Amino acid sequence: MGLPESAELFYGLNLTDEQRIYVDSIFDNQLTIVNAGAGSGKTTLAIGAAKILGKPLVYTFSPVEEQKLGATPGSLEEKESKYLTPLYDALSEIGEDPRFSIYREENPELINRQTWITAKSHVFMRGSNIKDSTLVIDEAANFTRGDLKKVLTRVHSSTKVIMIGHDKQCDLPNPAKSGFVPYLEHFRNEPYAKVVGLTHNFRGELATKADLLEW
Repeated sequence: MGLPESAELFYGLNLTDEQRIYVDSIFDNQLTIVNAGAGSGKTTLAIGAAKILGKPLVYTFSPVEEQKLGATPGSLEEKESKYLTPLYDALSEIGEDPRFSIYREENPELINRQTWITAKSHVFMRGSNIKDSTLVIDEAANFTRGDLKKVLTRVHSSTKVIMIGHDKQCDLPNPAKSGFVPYLEHFRNEPYAKVVGLTHNFRGELATKADLLEW
């Protein structure tokens, strides 16, 4: 099945064969894991597909300064805003205004109207029930095994999951603690899951070369 015919233009983006496999998997499987480097469009395509799916989007990330997050001055939104740049960029790419797409405490009247995204770190997800939604786990290489387990065990069968990461890029103090590759392999052969890759960096030669340097 894949991408619905009504959405073939996909925001005017000219999808490569790899990107099309990725997007089709989002529609065909409950879990899609993409292992891809910088500039490959992995977050933009995930957010674009989530918009077409039409369910509320839960966007989660891992703050590498988790122990300091609670002590950081300001509201929860202010604490976490610096981690949302990939989401803001993706929304802009598909023509969505982040000011109205993402639920904010100061604009609760927008909920159930233009707002369709809840963005929060995994730190605040314990005890959550993620139903009838699309869940995007961004920068998944920055999640430990325990972090990913905490998030993924919150997911009901009515929710699609897009796990985005790169096995060559991790911001954890000890990259060996990343749970991305272990979970990628854990789900690889499940009938409801697909692991895909993207190899082209659309940012250019400099970014591509930089991404090739090992940890």
